[in-house]
Amino acid sequence: MDYDVTIIGAGVGGVFAAHELAKMQERQQQRPLNILLIDKGKRVEERLCPLDRGESCDCVSCAKYIGFGGLGKSEGKFNYTNDFGGGLERKVGGEAAMALMDEVDAVLCEYGGEAAADYSTENPALTERARQAGLAVLTTRTRHLGSALSSVILEKLQHYLLSRIALSFETEVAAVHVVEGGFKLVLDVDGAEGRRTLTTRKLVFATGRSGVDWMAAQCQALGIGQDSARVDLGLRVEMRGNQLDTILGETFETKLQYVGEDYAATTYCMNPSGRVIRKHQDGMVMPDGQNFRERDEGGSANLNFTLFVPRYFGSMEAADSFARGVIGGINRGGERIAAQRLGDLRLGRATEPEAMRRNRVTPTLQVDPAQLANEVPELYTKALLDFLTALERLLGEPIDEDTMIYGIDGKFYAPSIETNASLETRVPGLYVAGDCSGVTHSLSQAAASGIHVARQVAQQCLNDQSET
Repeated sequence: MDYDVTIIGAGVGGVFAAHELAKMQERQQQRPLNILLIDKGKRVEERLCPLDRGESCDCVSCAKYIGFGGLGKSEGKFNYTNDFGGGLERKVGGEAAMALMDEVDAVLCEYGGEAAADYSTENPALTERARQAGLAVLTTRTRHLGSALSSVILEKLQHYLLSRIALSFETEVAAVHVVEGGFKLVLDVDGAEGRRTLTTRKLVFATGRSGVDWMAAQCQALGIGQDSARVDLGLRVEMRGNQLDTILGETFETKLQYVGEDYAATTYCMNPSGRVIRKHQDGMVMPDGQNFRERDEGGSANLNFTLFVPRYFGSMEAADSFARGVIGGINRGGERIAAQRLGDLRLGRATEPEAMRRNRVTPTLQVDPAQLANEVPELYTKALLDFLTALERLLGEPIDEDTMIYGIDGKFYAPSIETNASLETRVPGLYVAGDCSGVTHSLSQAAASGIHVARQVAQQCLNDQSET
């Protein structure tokens, strides 16, 4: 066999799995293993997006999402909680999941993460007030690194791994075959003529949400079952910066959830003093939130967040088709984002350009004034209006009618893969880690699952050695 362990995908799940395997050998807790980490993207320092330079994008692999560190290279927001961000606790237990996330934080701090102080959103008094208003408060301990510090940490992790394991960038895995004693991989390497093959005893899929099509093909070929697919869409809200002062007095942000008759709506990516920016993903353009720390000129006078509503579909294709239909309809073949004043949304009338110019809440993103009832399914406007009514009860004051509502943000998930508590599939020796598993939906849980899988793989390698 060429390798003992091969990890496909260098997002946070794959990186933390590789790091844990390397550390276990360094601590002499594991016999030397020949380890390979493969990614179709580039090294972290080479992940440069033309769109950020105002240029057109013709990248084969999107540098924003693919390459060493995956989505961890973005704002690097690690939420350590079982309240949201995935269901790792259903596999390993609640206490074990939190312990793994504590280890994730320790690794980040080892490579410089302590430069960003962590904070907690726990507030028992607010939780009780919210309950009385018809809302739930989801709590977490957070370490928000920011994109600059995230890049520094990832470069240090990459440097550590380069000295201890094999890494192969700009490499696509064209096929995976089960062979005696392990697996055979067929690889396409950028710039190389023809394909090459390698063998590995243990295999970890860690391809993230961006690898869902590849994962679907491998699962079908290997006879691994996939469950329903989830997609979250939601309207992004931009309000005056002091609107939520009475609930944000002791925390940087608060995650609130409103449960309606047939839906649950949850706030996401709350950015006090932040801006709304365009997010490009899979050919779609959406309104996203940017933390004020991400801009040299500082913060805005506004606060923004998205209210997401999950929907479930029988297949990934159905979920993607629904999302593309809604978002693509708004984009109209370009980068259009629609927005409406809250007062106009409540009255059922379109926002006119002149009203937008006079608006007291100045939009931080150039948008197309519109009537969102004509742009998005009713579920999302209803959920937002119901949520804001409950939020008004919590605040004890009305939400400013000049609040801006943007359509529409999206979060996309991989279908759940059939695995056991070790995150091993029905194919012996084949594991899944990170968001491609469908178990995790956040940086912290994806990284934690990588550590968990590394330990299971290492133990299995040890068992195999003792048997021989």
